[in-house]
Amino acid sequence: MDLYGSALRMGRFDWDLDHGLMTMDAAAHEVFDVRADEYDNRPETLGIRVPPIEAHRLDEIVSHALKDGSQAYGAYFRVRRRDGILRWTHTQGHILRDATGRPHRIVGIVSDATRELGNSPGALRERADEEAERRRTTSIVQGTTAALAHARTVRDVIDVLKDAHGLAHLGASNLVMGLVEAGRIRLVAEGPKGSFVQGTRFTGIDEAYPMSEAVRTLAPRYIETAEDFAESYPLLWPHIDELGITAAAYLPLIAQGRAIGVLGLLYQDKTGFTDEERNVLVALGSSIAQSLQRAMFYEQEKDLAQGLQQAMLPRTIPGVPGAEVAVRYRSAALGRDIGGDWYDVIPLPGGRVGAVIGDVQGHDTHAAAVMGQLRIVLRAYAAEGHTPATVMARASGFLHELDTERFATCLYAEADLSTGVVQFVRAGHLDPLVQLTDGSCRRVPVDGGLPLGLSAEFGRLDYPVTTLELDPGQTLLLCTDGLVEEPGADLDDGMRAVAELAATGPRDLQKLADRLCGVIDGRGGDDDAALLLLRRRMIDAPQSGGRLQQHVAPSDPEALAEARHMIRAAVRAWGAGERADEIELVADEVITNALMHTDGSAIVTLRVLTGTDRRLRVDVEDSSSALPRRRDAGESGVSGRGLLLVDRLADVWGVDARGSGKCVWCEFVVPARDVRG
Repeated sequence: MDLYGSALRMGRFDWDLDHGLMTMDAAAHEVFDVRADEYDNRPETLGIRVPPIEAHRLDEIVSHALKDGSQAYGAYFRVRRRDGILRWTHTQGHILRDATGRPHRIVGIVSDATRELGNSPGALRERADEEAERRRTTSIVQGTTAALAHARTVRDVIDVLKDAHGLAHLGASNLVMGLVEAGRIRLVAEGPKGSFVQGTRFTGIDEAYPMSEAVRTLAPRYIETAEDFAESYPLLWPHIDELGITAAAYLPLIAQGRAIGVLGLLYQDKTGFTDEERNVLVALGSSIAQSLQRAMFYEQEKDLAQGLQQAMLPRTIPGVPGAEVAVRYRSAALGRDIGGDWYDVIPLPGGRVGAVIGDVQGHDTHAAAVMGQLRIVLRAYAAEGHTPATVMARASGFLHELDTERFATCLYAEADLSTGVVQFVRAGHLDPLVQLTDGSCRRVPVDGGLPLGLSAEFGRLDYPVTTLELDPGQTLLLCTDGLVEEPGADLDDGMRAVAELAATGPRDLQKLADRLCGVIDGRGGDDDAALLLLRRRMIDAPQSGGRLQQHVAPSDPEALAEARHMIRAAVRAWGAGERADEIELVADEVITNALMHTDGSAIVTLRVLTGTDRRLRVDVEDSSSALPRRRDAGESGVSGRGLLLVDRLADVWGVDARGSGKCVWCEFVVPARDVRG
């Protein structure tokens, strides 16, 4: 039977994509010229009738339809009969998808298309080539658009367009791109190497250049021949002629009704543009304009955010007598390159210093703005003389009252560099690390409370205080989680890794900070990081003659608590030994008497005296000239024992007149200091 007789043969097929089986009826067998016993319901078996080049083209059409969500496809392809003659065949398929959109079945028809297309091999090949070219250009537009979806900066957009798998497939040898800025066009991407034309880095929109014309008219400018180029742009052509450019297309990149840039495609060995090519280029220009606008918005926001954050962070770190400080900030490799991480160093009276590290939730300008406000209020509360716990509680209340949904983690360390005593308060932040004088580094567990903002919201503002004595030469390491977090590892592993890195790092503090931040620079990431290192100087270790002073205002429980803490820290740091508790008790009694029996404040001074023996002296000054006197304790025994305790526990004590007031002093013999310590 003549398969290609007068009757048009049409068969049906049912393709099960899940199992890779395609059944065909008898008419379809006839179209492919295969017997039922030759076909095993597998599409690849039809390869004996479909030439490889046709099979490849057909596969591309079907695959594209399956991936882009199409419901149907159609294609012409050739089949080789048993006698070796090639005949045109047409197929149409309807794609069935499940509820998720996944294709699972195709039903369709195949038919003899020789009579439909005619018998001219040249005409048939031309039609097939046109169809293949249309699919190729469509694929380029879709592929380029998909790649541009991931471009975040103008440089990313240019790189996508210059990619070997991008616009070069359209036949363009290279491209140029300009951005419209303040009535000028700034060239941001040049053509082939050596093609830059002097004086065109910035050009006016009204100048006689093709990019200017495209921007001015908001219409593509197609230059179809070398003669057209030379006649239309005589100033530019002498530079183009040497490059062998025969055609060009300049596309205005229009967003929201205005040109934000212009793209020029340069061609070699090409003349003229078909309607199909022009349609493709217009579609590309629209897609590129959207991506370019998105990239420009991103860069503007990033510049604003970085400027805001730099303004919020301390411009300089003040010199701290008795300590060496190093700070670093690293922005995220991903995201908007902006966040709420911050550090601060706050000089305080009496040889103390506050060190702050914190992280506001989020990575945007709002996080940076909140960070700046928090840094300022923390500095203000600390400078007012509040205890570390109060500083943190008030900062939490401030953040809660800001009416923002953001919270912040924070670690505040207040170090007395004379005694080495450091008080830590932690609000949901990482623990600090301490590097010892031998270079080893360990984590310091610090009791903590809720993050700033949350603790105020839930009424849990009582932050516990953890105290550590920092020896001369030891270093505090405070950081945000961007330094320790690493994909695939938990936070504890990250802390250990940073500790090991610090232990093997250089002793120079600035170089150590650079090394720690080098890890972030190497691995990238989507979080920013802040780092603060504070080392107590060896030369500033307390020597004989050490002196501390604290002002205690009346009716100020915080000031009294600070004075007690100063005494406790000093007597231990200065080597009071077994007498530390006695000194604390006596000093507390004298201070309390001064506050209870006078109308003013008290000034507490601690000193180390040297001579035939080593003594620790406590002076408590007040504004009253009335001398202290012993009183009976009474039946309750609640009061009246103050001077009795002073007399029993102090080695010597007395009262000196000081202007209109007086000074009650006590001295305690303490062990000689071990110089080797």
